[in-house]
Amino acid sequence: MADPGRRQQQESLSMTSTAIEIDNLIEIDEMKNSLQKLSEEEISIDEELKLLLDHQGILENKMSSLHKMIPNLQILEADSKQLCGMISFTSTLAENVSSKVRKLDLAKSRVVDCMQRVEDILDLKFCTDGVQTALQNEDYEKAAAHIHRFRGLDETVIRMSADTNEGGTLTSSFKMLYEAEEKLKSIVHSKFDAAVHQGDIASVERFFKLFPLLGMYSEGLTKFGKHLAAQLSEKADGNLKITLYPDSTDKRAHVMFADTLTLLFESIARVVEIHQPLVETYYGPGKLFQLLMILQKECDRQCRKIFEHFKTHRDYSGKVKRVQQNVSVMKTDKLDPKELDILLSEMVLLSSRSELYLRFMRRRAISDLEAAESDSQSQSDGLKEIDQFFSGCELNRMIQEIIGNYILMEEYFMREMIIKAVTMDSSEEGQQTSSMVDDTFFIVKKSVRRAISSSSVDGVCAMLNHACTILEQDFGEVLLSRLRAGYPYGFDLQHAYNIVQSSLQHGKLQSSSDSKSRSQFLTTLNNVEVSCDYCKALKSNLEEDISKLYPQCSEQSRAKLESCLGEVISVSSKFKEIVDFGFNQLASSAVKPRIKPLIDSFLSTSHNISDEEFSNYEANDPWVQNVIVSLDATLTTFKEAMTQSNYDRFATAVSGEITQQLEKAVTKTTFNRLGGLQFDKELRALVGYLSSVTTWTVRDKFSRLMQMATILNLEKVSEIMDYWGQNSGPLTWRLTPTEVRQILALRIDFRSENIKRLKL
Repeated sequence: MADPGRRQQQESLSMTSTAIEIDNLIEIDEMKNSLQKLSEEEISIDEELKLLLDHQGILENKMSSLHKMIPNLQILEADSKQLCGMISFTSTLAENVSSKVRKLDLAKSRVVDCMQRVEDILDLKFCTDGVQTALQNEDYEKAAAHIHRFRGLDETVIRMSADTNEGGTLTSSFKMLYEAEEKLKSIVHSKFDAAVHQGDIASVERFFKLFPLLGMYSEGLTKFGKHLAAQLSEKADGNLKITLYPDSTDKRAHVMFADTLTLLFESIARVVEIHQPLVETYYGPGKLFQLLMILQKECDRQCRKIFEHFKTHRDYSGKVKRVQQNVSVMKTDKLDPKELDILLSEMVLLSSRSELYLRFMRRRAISDLEAAESDSQSQSDGLKEIDQFFSGCELNRMIQEIIGNYILMEEYFMREMIIKAVTMDSSEEGQQTSSMVDDTFFIVKKSVRRAISSSSVDGVCAMLNHACTILEQDFGEVLLSRLRAGYPYGFDLQHAYNIVQSSLQHGKLQSSSDSKSRSQFLTTLNNVEVSCDYCKALKSNLEEDISKLYPQCSEQSRAKLESCLGEVISVSSKFKEIVDFGFNQLASSAVKPRIKPLIDSFLSTSHNISDEEFSNYEANDPWVQNVIVSLDATLTTFKEAMTQSNYDRFATAVSGEITQQLEKAVTKTTFNRLGGLQFDKELRALVGYLSSVTTWTVRDKFSRLMQMATILNLEKVSEIMDYWGQNSGPLTWRLTPTEVRQILALRIDFRSENIKRLKL
């Protein structure tokens, strides 16, 4: 901020210079300019003065408050100086205290180290004296405990802490303890082997507990694992001998190898259950996997024996070879699929028991790993090692081979059994479907469920795909080929021509078994329709069975299973297409030929009638009653032969064909007022009958005809405007304006110029 005195001086100089300049002015214009500048300066100074005067009160208040604060500021200054002095004193004191604390802490740590070294030396002496006594008394547990305690001492630190006079004593103590350790290791090894040889289980477990005290974790687990493996081998060999010479009355002889394998797995699981706490207690967590690997290798050896005998006694290889030959080359002497039924059941049992066992072993190894390792990276590496070991074990490889051949044989079984079901197809009196549908879906359900019981996700997916392929292509093609023959109806020129042509090719006249062909066509159509429902039911049932596999599946495996299940619905869609094809055949052969004569009779019935004729028509209708009687006979015949769904669809197809042909017939007929009324009565009677014989609605199909009847019932042309456009209310017209005019023109009493004047 500028100094006020200096500012006044500058203003004074400025005014002086201005006065000098004014004195020197001689021109009027210059004087005027100077006057204007002075006026502007005066205005500016006035404004500045006014501004200063406006702020005068505020400035005075601030100055007053500053004057009041001066005593407080002086007190604050004194307090600040006092606080600064106290902080300085405290800092000096704290620095002095902390240095003394550091010295005390250093002294304490040295005292602790000294005490620890003294304790170590005492422990060394205690171990030296104790191990000798324990060995002499054959107290191996106590000797091992002394050695374990000695192994925990830091030899370098003890030697550094001892003086020169004690150096020789320490050296002799260390030498004696090392010799005792080697001697004890040798004793433990020999005693353990002797206990194993003698079958002394208590001694085996006694010396097994001593290995970790001597730092021999791996050796102890290896020896104990081999001992347990030997016990398992002896028991498994005994079970296998019993299996090879079964009792003739044994009801489980057909799965005896699966039972033998199960006994092996149960023995191993029992061993793990019993000895896992022993390993965890004395060897610590993270050591169980080594024992499990030893047991698994013995399991692989025993499983190999069981599978070899299984293949020999069940003629496994021979049947696999025959199936492969039958699949690759069509042979007449095919393997009877019933011979595979029992074998396939045992194969899936072998697979499911093996999967259950391997999941148990994995679970035990993983839980032991998680208890030992807290680091995520170490856990990940350990999990990878466990998975690689069990995935690559010989048992898993043998099961994969079994599942691969099982899929091949199960597909052969399913295909051949379905072919046999089709060949032996029969239908009983009063039944709408034949036997092959129930038989086919029973076989498919049985095969897929058997695959599910194998607990192999890949096996289940493969069998689902094979089942869908067989249903869609093989079974679907059988149904489609039967429908391609068509539905023979009465004396049809094209059908008769086909019969004559076939007879000429075979050299003799063949009789047409139309009744049998019609029955077979309708039965096949019912079979296809029922197959659609069976596919949906099959998917629902299999979903429930497969859901039991989900807890042991990964997300990827679940997605695969759900995708394969979805293919079953696509098979249902394929059957739906075959149903559509069958109804197209039925419509062209049975519906159109039956409807055409009925509609032709409508053309021969006059609808340009008098009052007397209208009354006669009411008492004795010349057209619609005959149509209803004829339709009722036809629909009743088909209702007995069709399923409810197919019958409803057939009735709807009949209704559609009637409306299509009747619309054409109406456009070729002339009407008067009474004729239009008669047509409306006929149409209502026909719609009422068709609605009563089907659960599906047919009124929508007759909407155009109903609107035609409404037009033909008008008293005059202009009344159409009450129904058309904005005045039509909820009525939605299915007829175009052109069609409306064409229908109005069918009334002989309506003038054409009135129809043309309509604005539709």
